[in-house]
Amino acid sequence: MNDSLSNEPLRSASSELQRLDAPVRLAMSDEDGGQRGGQRPSGPGGPGGPNMPPQRGGRQVLGWVMAAALFGLLILAFSSSSGGQKEVKWNDFMNLVRQKAIDPGSVVVDGSRVTAVVKENVQGWSGAKPQPIFAKVDDTKDYYIDDLRAERVDFNFNERSMWTMVLIQLLPVILIILVIWFIARSMRGAGGGPGGMLGSFGKSRHRMQTKEQVKVTFGDVAGVDEAKEEVQEIVEFLKNPKRFSRLGGRIPRGVLLSGPPGCGKTLLAKAIAGEADVPFFSISGSDFVEMFVGVGASRVRDLFKQAKENSPCIIFLDEIDAVGRRRGGGFSSGGHDEREQTLNAILVEMDGFDANTQVIVIASTNRPDVLDPALTRPGRFDRQVAVNLPDLVGRRQILAVHAKKVKLAEDVDLEKVARGTPMFSGADLAALINEAAIIATMADKDFVELADLEEARDKVRWGRANKSRKIEQQERVATAYHEAGHAVLQVLLEHADPLHKVTIIPRGQAMGATFSLPEKDRYGFGRKHVLATLRVLCGGRIAEERKTGDTSSGASMDIKMCTQYARAMILQWGMSDRLGFVNYAGSDSREMFMPERDYSPETARIIDEETRRIIDEAYTQAQQLLTDHWDKVVAVAEALLKYETLQRDDVDRLMRGESMGKPTVADLLAGESARPKPMIDGKPAAGPDAEPGLGGAIPSPA
Repeated sequence: MNDSLSNEPLRSASSELQRLDAPVRLAMSDEDGGQRGGQRPSGPGGPGGPNMPPQRGGRQVLGWVMAAALFGLLILAFSSSSGGQKEVKWNDFMNLVRQKAIDPGSVVVDGSRVTAVVKENVQGWSGAKPQPIFAKVDDTKDYYIDDLRAERVDFNFNERSMWTMVLIQLLPVILIILVIWFIARSMRGAGGGPGGMLGSFGKSRHRMQTKEQVKVTFGDVAGVDEAKEEVQEIVEFLKNPKRFSRLGGRIPRGVLLSGPPGCGKTLLAKAIAGEADVPFFSISGSDFVEMFVGVGASRVRDLFKQAKENSPCIIFLDEIDAVGRRRGGGFSSGGHDEREQTLNAILVEMDGFDANTQVIVIASTNRPDVLDPALTRPGRFDRQVAVNLPDLVGRRQILAVHAKKVKLAEDVDLEKVARGTPMFSGADLAALINEAAIIATMADKDFVELADLEEARDKVRWGRANKSRKIEQQERVATAYHEAGHAVLQVLLEHADPLHKVTIIPRGQAMGATFSLPEKDRYGFGRKHVLATLRVLCGGRIAEERKTGDTSSGASMDIKMCTQYARAMILQWGMSDRLGFVNYAGSDSREMFMPERDYSPETARIIDEETRRIIDEAYTQAQQLLTDHWDKVVAVAEALLKYETLQRDDVDRLMRGESMGKPTVADLLAGESARPKPMIDGKPAAGPDAEPGLGGAIPSPA
């Protein structure tokens, strides 16, 4: 079953805690770096002056490399000119001829060499394979010809000029030289200054959008009103910089957008450029890092150089934590020096901005706690804007923005959809609207209905419903009672989140699920709410075990969530009487493999005991409640076996002892078969003609 209550705060207690208990970080300011990262002077005496000789370091290095390669290839060619033949003296050669060890017909006189092949299995020579040999002779005398004729050896002459042999031996070298020459020519043509194509590695890989291409404005950004107000002055500075310089004020040089994924950080950065009507340079943090050390720093310098040439503009560094992590701490694997050089280049370039430089650097990250303090100090990213998950009003606004692109039915209430999507990000809500439009399209509907939006919500958060999965009756019964235990306790307990619906239709990895619908966004956890949630989580295992007399792995997710809640109560929230108002969780910098633990083994034992005690008490209380209301659990479970999905009103009706009042699938089939079929020409009609309005389809029980 692996089910869970469908309330995202229950799934992510630890992430909520991090948001609640985030430490306040005070960045200490240091002396401004002046013009260290600014433009270098290019006067006659400066480094870039006209008296300076042209830089040819790249070509010189390339020439030395080609010369070394050519020398090595020549040595290789001449050292391998024997072609695998073994050299012997002429006397030894003739001894092999007299011993009949030479393969007949293999003797060839080739200028100053006589070649032959020694037969197989000649002692001390070839072994199991023939061995090619050669002997050098003085081609100005004919003694070797006389010796061969004296032994009556058949031989052939191979007349070949010395130049032909030299060309054959040098042909591979010539080909390799041509390839190197071609590559060098291509590198010179590829640009990039000294070094040719190798120099292009240092070019920035940013994507630039001109003022005409940036179409996003603040009207397209919803749900982050506070963030929009904070960056409004950036827009005003880019539009009218003299307004700020009149009183001596200085606009922030950098803005750091932080928040969970999908909350609209990139969209907000584009909207700033769109509102200010300036170019937009965007690049990811990972685009700076390459396998060559120093490339990242070179790309940073190239990016800022081009931005200054196109000022006023905005530079957007996405996922800056890829290069901006805190230096000198934790473990690192590969590319550590390259990442630090890139970070240093960013720090120097941002220090080099003049007071009137109209270049605003905007960066985004999901982990502001791991950034280097030098990056977030005043004078660099001296303004941090939190782009958090939208609240109820924000979700309603985001849904309205995305709903403009689809055709909604008149009865669709976006307020209800917003209430049913707690902890959804802007990206999740956009996917919800899109999935609802796809579902309505596949059903041949003219409009997107509320049922399509609810199905899309469940699909985005928990996965697609697997209605075609074949499940054994025993598993269906266990799943029904498991979910009924959750649902009944959720209705009975005052401080638990209100029930939305319960189903035994498999969705994702779960065999069934109980969905809750919080009445409001929850930014903290009260003790009563947490204890009620623990009881609800225990209810599934209790009801399943009482019905089937056995336990299964279906409660694994419930057990995991119970343990997380109980440990958070003890370690982080100070809800244990034995351990008191103390935080034992330690800091979570995620920089080390082993978590930090600042308490003794005795305290660890008490933590384990308290965790067990809290969960056991919740289990006992849930067991007592289900025993007192077992008839309601049975009613809900049997209804789930019939209808598969129950809404909150259906569960309330069943717990009051009332009947459902709607037909099951079996009832619809039985009623359909019991109705008299229409007659056509005295014969019962069949197929689509029997029911023109339905086209032969069976009505859905939903």
